[in-house]
Amino acid sequence: MTAMKTKATITVELNEDQAQALAQFIKRYTWTDVRQNAVNDEEAYLMREAFDALQYAMADAGYAPR
Repeated sequence: MTAMKTKATITVELNEDQAQALAQFIKRYTWTDVRQNAVNDEEAYLMREAFDALQYAMADAGYAPR
């Protein structure tokens, strides 16, 4: 049986330039970027899931670079 994970809600205030720059970074990061900063593949996949969630939230807020 898998344990239920609690969700975290994080609120951050960014100015327009910061939000645009972060959206660009999230668009451009690669698996190599994530993996080289993770302890192992499991942590890298968790990081990638978190980046994906952040990317969707930023797109919903109007920050979705092409």
